[in-house]
Parts: sequence; structure tokens; C-alpha cells
Amino acid sequence: MGRRAERKAVEHLLAQAQSGRSGVLVVRGEAGIGKTALIEHARDNAAASAFRVESSVGVESETQFAFAGLHQLCAPLLDRADALPDPQRTALGVAFGLHGGAAPDRFLVGLATLNLLAEVAEKAPLLCLVEDAQWLDEASAQVLAFVARRVVAERILLVFALRDPTDRDVRAFAGLPELRVHGLGEAEARALLAAAVRAPLDDGVRDRIVAEARGNPLALLELPRGTQPAQLAGGFELPDVPSVPRRVEDGFRRRSDDLPAETRTLLLVAAAEPTGDVDLLWRAAAQLGIARDAAAPAETAGLLEIDTRVRFRHPLVRSAVYRAAAPPGRRAAHGALAAATDPRTDPDRRAWHRAQAVSGTDEDVAAELERSAGRAHARGGSAAAAAFLRHAAELTPDPALRASRALGAAHATHEAGASETASELLTVAAAGPLDALAGARLELLRARIAFHLTRGSEVPGMLLDAARTLAPLDAALSRDTYLHALDTAIIAGGLGPGRGVSEVAEAARAAPAPPGPPGPADLLLDGLVTLYTQGYAAGVPELRRALEAFCADDPPARAAAADDDTRRWLWLASRTALALVDDELLVVLARRNVRLARDAGALAALPAALLFLSSASVLAGEQGRAAELIAEEAAITQVTGGVSLRFGRLVLAAWRGHRSEAVEIHAAAVREATARGNGAEVSLAQHALGVLHNGLGNYAAALEAEERACESLEPPHINLALPELVEAASRAGRPERAAVALDRLSARARAVGTEWALGLAARSRALAGTGPGAEDHYREAIERLGRCRMVVYLARTHLVYGEWLRREGRRREARDQLRTAHELLSEAGAEAFAARAARELRATGETPRARNTRPTDALTAQELHIARLAAGGGTSREIGAQLFLSPRTIETHLRNVFRKLDITSRRQLRELSSLRTESSP
Repeated sequence: MGRRAERKAVEHLLAQAQSGRSGVLVVRGEAGIGKTALIEHARDNAAASAFRVESSVGVESETQFAFAGLHQLCAPLLDRADALPDPQRTALGVAFGLHGGAAPDRFLVGLATLNLLAEVAEKAPLLCLVEDAQWLDEASAQVLAFVARRVVAERILLVFALRDPTDRDVRAFAGLPELRVHGLGEAEARALLAAAVRAPLDDGVRDRIVAEARGNPLALLELPRGTQPAQLAGGFELPDVPSVPRRVEDGFRRRSDDLPAETRTLLLVAAAEPTGDVDLLWRAAAQLGIARDAAAPAETAGLLEIDTRVRFRHPLVRSAVYRAAAPPGRRAAHGALAAATDPRTDPDRRAWHRAQAVSGTDEDVAAELERSAGRAHARGGSAAAAAFLRHAAELTPDPALRASRALGAAHATHEAGASETASELLTVAAAGPLDALAGARLELLRARIAFHLTRGSEVPGMLLDAARTLAPLDAALSRDTYLHALDTAIIAGGLGPGRGVSEVAEAARAAPAPPGPPGPADLLLDGLVTLYTQGYAAGVPELRRALEAFCADDPPARAAAADDDTRRWLWLASRTALALVDDELLVVLARRNVRLARDAGALAALPAALLFLSSASVLAGEQGRAAELIAEEAAITQVTGGVSLRFGRLVLAAWRGHRSEAVEIHAAAVREATARGNGAEVSLAQHALGVLHNGLGNYAAALEAEERACESLEPPHINLALPELVEAASRAGRPERAAVALDRLSARARAVGTEWALGLAARSRALAGTGPGAEDHYREAIERLGRCRMVVYLARTHLVYGEWLRREGRRREARDQLRTAHELLSEAGAEAFAARAARELRATGETPRARNTRPTDALTAQELHIARLAAGGGTSREIGAQLFLSPRTIETHLRNVFRKLDITSRRQLRELSSLRTESSP
């Protein structure tokens, strides 16, 4: 009644899904407001339109069972799992406990779920209904939200009913399309009340009930129930104290109070067991000596229905019955359910029921919960493992063992993304007693949580303290922690009072020797320590050996899911290649970092890897590719609920010369980094701003920005800031500042000896020099930079050489250099630098040629990325696996690409020169 707009919204989405356009809807509202009625309306309409309908229901007591809600939805579809690629099928099987294997990344499970639903929807449109989504376990909620953000053209409609408000904060579904269900209008409320209450009501009583129900349909149906006719003349309380759902729940409780004692006990057992398993209910009832006919009064009262499943009339009936029971009654119900649950087929649920039946502590039950936590963690259910371990700690009588389990719970909780809760568990664990190794692990976790929450300048010192403590206890973990401390010191940069990189490196000299042959991460630690304690030139040879070891240690895709040193430290190794100004190592490691993160389905690490590769692509003159990678990062960040990283967009905007966009991103990045005390991020933002101003010819502003950047930038990026500073200072008439920066740059170039570094140094000597000697440096720079991948620096060298030639009056030679610069910079998308070249070229008397438009210019960044992958031979399934989209969505994007390019086949895609690249990331 009164839901015309809501019904139309649901029907519209069903029609869209039927025609090939997926849809998502989150139906929000308070308990009893009519969400279930809309769900049933969707179910009925879908069935009438030949949809396949699958459903899942979240249950409050199920929240610690990893992937329970997802399994409920997908179990009927698993006969189509054989169509999935092996990694996805394996991930789904491990998550559902169908077989063993390495714990899968939850977003790889998400991709598998997306493709499973898409496979099913190939035969008929699919409607997925999820009721009480606020009670889904965390893993299921994250996966289903991931799927909801990726469906495009799969003939799938996902509808989530979410109670609002609840005591549980459900963030996974934030940002999805919503339909908020409000109370009925007064006319509809009166009509519904008239249908529910056959007894005559005078106007005053009716007004009182309508006012108290506040338009809540369930309240209008349930509040008058069980009330004596005489009471309908008055006696309803004023509607200003309890909420309507609680009043409705109280009404259900009062109705259950009138039932026989055995019936009430049976209701409690059913409320305590959320699976709705009829056989389990009867076995538990037998444990308590309750006959099956005890269910009849509850069914007659309209509270319960038992056929193939156990169903309550409304979720509020379940909660009303359970909350009304005294603690001894609840424990008895759970004890009976534990006794009736098969320990071989469902050990985790049995452990959970046993735990609920305990009063006080019980080591046997705590140990069983700990084993359940291990099984949950093996399936990739960190949140579930944390819940089991938290309860295990509460039930543990021995203080030392309780502290150990609390520490394990804190680790699992942090891994699940609930770092604040993990901090609370650390307080429990710290009460101890803990042995020395456990105490050191506690401090290490405290530091990791602080880094995750703040990235503040105090974190390197915390990690150093943990590393020192770990040194005599666990050499491998100690070295890993020292490397983490160095990494965070480089990242944080030190605006605050924390320890700087040099101090951390000095402390890391005390790191214990590797317990075995040194691996790539061991070599990286030793090289960074040498670099920061003995100087740049001393550290370069060791770091080069470390990076070459990372290049040689290329695990196959099947091993990429493991959290090994190679994948964990590739992020730092890639940045270190930038410190060595080695373009070959930089590109190889940056691409490998992206590939391994993709292969592992590690969406937590993939966005940062994509953005670093995007920055390398900008320097290689592939700004279109950089935009594709940034678009991919943004899409992944959106579906994972992560914080969007600004630096990639800032670098791209700066090199393109998009002033307003770059300045806006720069201001936000500096504001956020300053608040965290992160000097390195501030300096990186200043460096990007310097590039922007050099491109626009604002040399004084560029000089100021690059000098601020060089105050705290470490080797990974200072090698790029120094050439910018030399150019800005030379053009701003500050030769003394250019000379200082040149000396630093030249020393570094001699130390690394790469063509890229030596070319930048030669270019900078030419800019800072005067007279005819400058020309030799320009020619040397062009020759060296022509032998490296970083096209934009070669193009800019042609630009500044051409500018110098024009000032020398050599207009014809200047034209050749400026024409080359303009073509290269235009092709690279460095628009501001290209405009500089165009102005200079016009000053020599030549009109610059406009850049030829390419058919691919009409494509979006995502379409271009997909087109490039398809042109490289990727199938729709392979491309979908890489971009976390379904094959059908890839096909839809390709149809748009074909239409925009006026082509009809993938073969024609491969023939387009603008889609050809040396290699794909």
C-alpha cells in the first residue's frame, strides 16, 4: 500500500536487467518499514519475467562465519563454477571450505563471484536478493559490494535490504544506489489499520494507534495484536519514548510469553540457531526432552513456521525471543544445539554454540574456538578468525594463554581492516604475561597499526624499537622490521618529531645477519643502510645487486598469492630503481609489481603499484597509458572502499600542464600530508608543482617549489627534482642556485653511471653553462637520453637546446631542434612543454604542425586500456580477469570501442598503430 514510486523503481531495474543492463539497489529503512514487501514484489515480478532468483539472508549471530552469506547465495550456482578460470574457481572453493589451499584475497573471491553470476545470467537474467544485509559476515559484505560495483552488462540485478539504523556499522554498501523506504502516509496507514483490526475503533483510538506507529506498516499490523478489545479504547502509551521497532519487538515478546513453557523453549532454540535446519532443531529439542508437537502453539500464534526450513514471521520475532530469555536459558539452548551439531561436518558452528553455552571460562572450548579461527583464516576470513579468537581469549582461564590468544585476535582483526578494534585487543594482550617474542610481536603490531591509521612521523621509531627487541629472538622478522622502518621513514619524510631516514638507517646497522642465504629483501636492506650511512656512491653497487636479485626472483603466477618477500617489497624495490636513475630496472620492477599484485588478486596493494607505474609511464612519454592506469586505480579504489591516491593524478596533470587541476590536487595533497606530519608527500607534491611551472614558463615559481621539494626529498625522487631546479634557477636568473643543484646532480650521475642520469647531468650542465661549451653538453645529453626509455627528458632537451640555439641567432638549427621537441612532446601529451616549443618555433618563423588526431582520441581511458589489451591478443575473459570485470562487460566496452573507431573486429584493432606498445603492464 502506498508504495507506487518504490515499486516502479524496482520494476524499472528489472526491465533494464532483462534487456542487458545490470542494476544494483540498496533498500534502506527501519525494521518493519516494508523492505521485505518490496523484496517479495521484486521476486514475484522477476519470476513472472523468467528471471532466475537466488537469495541470502543475513543473521546477526552469523556475522563471524566467513563467507556464510555469500555461500548461501552462491551454493545453488556452483554447478557453473567449472566455467571459471582456475585461480578464481580455486579461490571460491577455498573460501567456501570445499577444499584446502592458500587463503585467497577477498577481491579475487569477488571476481570469481562476479564471473559465476555472469555465467548463470548468460542463460537467463538473474535476480539476487539479500535481506538483512546489515547482518552479513564482513567477508560476504565486502565481496557482494565489490560485485555490485562491477556489474555493468551481465543481466544481473542485485537488491540489498538494509535495516537502518543498526548497532553495526556497515560501510561496504556506502555509495551504491539507494532506495530509502519511509513510513506510510496517514491515509494508507489508516487503511492498513482498518484491514488489520476488525473490531470497531472510535476516531480517538484510531488516531492514537496511527500516531504511535508513525507510518511503520509492521507496527500498524502488530501493535493491536494480542490487545484486549477493552484496551483498544485506550491504554496505548504516548509515542515519544521507545522506537517503533522496539515496540514491535516487545509485542512479539508478549505474544511468546503467553505460550506454554516447552513451546517457549523450542522458540528459543530456533532463535539461537540461524541456519533454519529443521533436523538440527528436532535433534536439539530431543536433547532437552521437548516433543515436536510443542511447535504447534507458536505456529498458531503466527510466530513460527516449520516446513522444509525453520522460519520466523519476522526477524524481530527471533530477536525478541532471544533477548527475552534469561542467560541460563540461552546457555541451555546453545548447549543442546552444540550436542546436536556434527563435529565432523560443521565443527565451527559446534564450537560457536559450545562457546555460547559456557558460563565463566573453559579451556577446552577456547581451544576449539582457536582451531575454528585457524580454519577461518585458511579460507581468507580474517574477520571471522578474529571473532573466534576474541571469544577464545575471553574463555581462556590461563592469563598467559589468554594474552597470547588476544594478540592473535589483534593480528587477525588488523588484517581484516578493523585497526581500532585491534588496538583495543592489544590492551588485553599487554596485560600479559607474554614471553619476550610475543611482547616484541605486540609492539610490532602496534607500530603497524599506527602506520596504517596515521602514516605519522612517530612510526619509524616504533618499528625500530620492535626490530631491536626482535633481533635476538627472530632474526628474519627483525630484518623485515628494520626494512619496514626504513621504508616508513622514507615515506613519512619527517615533518614531525619522529626519527629521520639517516637515524633509522644508522640504527638498522645493528640488524642481525640473515638466518640463511640472503634474499632480495636482505640485499635491499643492506644496500639502503649503506646508502644512508656511508653515502650515495657507496650504496649504489649494493642496491643494484639487490634490484637485479628482485628481477631474477620472478615467481610464477601460481605462487604470487603467497605474501612472499618478492611481492611485498617490490613496491620499495621499484622506488629504489628510481633512486638509481635506472630506467630499465624501474620499468621492469614497476611492471612486475603490477603483474604480481594482479595475479594474486591483491587489490589492497594494486592501486599503489598502478600509480607508481603510471608515473613511470608519464616519464616514458606514455601519458595515455598513464591515464589508463590511473583510471584503473580509481575504479579499484572505488570498489574496495579504499582512499583514493592523489599523486598519480597530480603527476599527470603537472606534466600535461593542466594548471587549475594540478594546483587543486596539489593543495589537497599538501593539506592532508601536513596534517599527518608526512614531509615526503609534501615534497613530492612540491616537485610536481615545479614541473608544472617549468612547463608553463613560470620559472621563479618553479624554483621556489623545487627548492622546497629538495629540502626533504630522499634519493628516490630528488634525482628528478634536481634537474628541474637547475632549469628553473638558470631561467630565473639565479645561476648560483643552479650551480649548487648541478654539483649534487653530477655527483649522483657519476655514482650510478646510467645513460638516464648522465644525460640529465649533461643537460643541466648545458643549462647552467654559458658560451659555446654548452653546445657539447646539449649534444651529449641528446645522445645519452636517446638511449633510455624516458622520452620526455629527451624531448625537453631538444626544447632547451632549440631555445639556446635561437638565442644564439642560429634560427635554422633551432627550428630542427624545436620541431623535434614539439613533435615528441605533443605525442607524449606534455601539452605545456609542447606549447613552449610551439612558441619558440613560431619565433624562428616556422608554424608548428598541429598534432594529428587519432581515432583512439575519442576513447575514454578505460576503453583505451581495454582496446589496447584486446589488440595485444587478450580474450574478453583474460582482460576481465586483469581489470576485475566480467567478460560480458568487456564485450560491451569493446562494442563501444568498435563504434567509436568505426571498425568491426579485433583484427582491425590490432592494425591500429596507436594501440601498439612495446609491452603491456
